[in-house]
Amino acid sequence: MNENGRVHADGEALQWDELRGRAPRRLRFDVLEKVGIVDQYTVAEFEPLGTVYVAASDRGISRVDVSTDARSFEESFRTRIGRPVRPGNVPRVALRALEAGKTTGFDVDLRSVSDFERSALMLIRNIPRGEVRSYSWVAEQIGRELAVRAVGTAMARNPVPLLVPCHRVVRRDGRIGEYGLGGPQVKRTLLRHEGLEPDVLERLAVRGIRLLGSDTTGIVCLPSCYNARRITDGHRLEFHNADEALAVGMRPCRHCLPFTDAAGTRGA
Repeated sequence: MNENGRVHADGEALQWDELRGRAPRRLRFDVLEKVGIVDQYTVAEFEPLGTVYVAASDRGISRVDVSTDARSFEESFRTRIGRPVRPGNVPRVALRALEAGKTTGFDVDLRSVSDFERSALMLIRNIPRGEVRSYSWVAEQIGRELAVRAVGTAMARNPVPLLVPCHRVVRRDGRIGEYGLGGPQVKRTLLRHEGLEPDVLERLAVRGIRLLGSDTTGIVCLPSCYNARRITDGHRLEFHNADEALAVGMRPCRHCLPFTDAAGTRGA
């Protein structure tokens, strides 16, 4: 090596920078495993889908997926999350929550998504079992009402579906929409399992009905809301948008906050 930092090889002078190269991906994973930075996973049974793989880091549940076998899951995990994973222990509280259909009470590791996506995913953990909200509803609740398409992307990139229930987020017009963990049919299956009938929601959507109200309470809700499903046939009112409901003196449900999804002329 001379004073300019060159290495002479076969009569040619090389800069140190020219000797640099990108470490093989396998080497990076080997190093992470060597220093103990590795997620662990287990196999769980989840009705109605069957076998699912659940992985966790020291920060929480990091991945939920369906795969044909363990090797496929490990490879998809490395590709998606960027860390190695091996069979091991996963917090029992999360597995019990999965069995019970609960989405809170345990930590999730969302380092693999952006800050915006993380805010959307953390919000939907609070959507009750057997209810749905729209992409636009989520966007408004996180203060980004124009980012509806980005919310859809966040749902598609959700690394922990089922435990962060993106199957409970649907199109604003009431149609079920897509689902990253197997497509719309799986989404329908999950909603039916939770006691909601997607076909009923879509029939209302075809007719343009976005809200259901009670003529006894004067409260109007989203069709999937727990309170809406308690309204008897003789007292149920149907509305196309929030303006129609307001015109007859209806008040929005405090549980489902329905006017975001059926704003009428107030910003639909």
